[in-house]
Amino acid sequence: MYVYIAYTSPSRLAQGIDIVIPQGTGVRQIGAILSRQKIVSDPLIFLVGVRAAGLDHALQAGEYHFPARVSPRQAAQILASGETVKRFVTIPEGLRSIEIVDRLDRVDGLVGTIETVPDDGTLLPETYQFSYGDTKDSIINRMRAAQVDLLDRLWPQRDSDLPIETRQQALTLASIVERETGIAAERARVAGVFVNRLRKNMRLQSDPTVAYAVSPNVPLNRALTRTDLKYESPYNTYVVTGLPPAPITNPGREAIYAVLHPAETDEVYFVADGTGGHAFARTLDEHNRNVARWRKLRAQDND
Repeated sequence: MYVYIAYTSPSRLAQGIDIVIPQGTGVRQIGAILSRQKIVSDPLIFLVGVRAAGLDHALQAGEYHFPARVSPRQAAQILASGETVKRFVTIPEGLRSIEIVDRLDRVDGLVGTIETVPDDGTLLPETYQFSYGDTKDSIINRMRAAQVDLLDRLWPQRDSDLPIETRQQALTLASIVERETGIAAERARVAGVFVNRLRKNMRLQSDPTVAYAVSPNVPLNRALTRTDLKYESPYNTYVVTGLPPAPITNPGREAIYAVLHPAETDEVYFVADGTGGHAFARTLDEHNRNVARWRKLRAQDND
């Protein structure tokens, strides 16, 4: 009767807590862990109670949440349920794969190492759920599978007259659109400008492609120079016509959708407008006026 009362009575745990039970931990060791957290008064009572309930082979490793005043019996049931704490990692759109790997390396609860950095454009930025002890490679594999699944769904529904022949080209253009604007409402319009330039055989002249060309292995942490714009590389769209050979970053689903369904426009130019967005133009004269206005704003900001 004493063991039953101790096993089923509320504990002295004052507030909810998350506890990690390592792989290979036995019932007696689990009892000791719970005892340190004031969930169990005596590990032996926990052991006897668990065995009496037939749960001694059902308790599972992982990270679990135990509410305040949880009884030892309830704690055992939680461990037997396998319902571990759900953690989340958010990967923003527009990061290079090396940046994503670096972020995953710093996520608490993920284990292992990522031996090979995936190619840019092969990972889908999203928020991913995981449990304590999951591997970093498992997140990479899920990001890669999510990207394939997204293209499988979106590619067949693309606009019929696009100057894009392959999924790889769609990802490449989407990666440029992703880096050109962070404003959701502009993505389709920016995509429309680039699609128009491709149709007219005009160079894309995208600054993010220059930054990638100059520094393909790590993000460029400085402003572009006039010399950079002349840098010979198949990724530099100021010196080559058409798309770069591969994506320059990992675009999100909205940028990919925008490229497959670009806005219908006759605009072929855009430049920053000083408010975080862009000023679009149909003619070079109009574009030059927008550029002059942007330079004037920059000069005023530097005063």
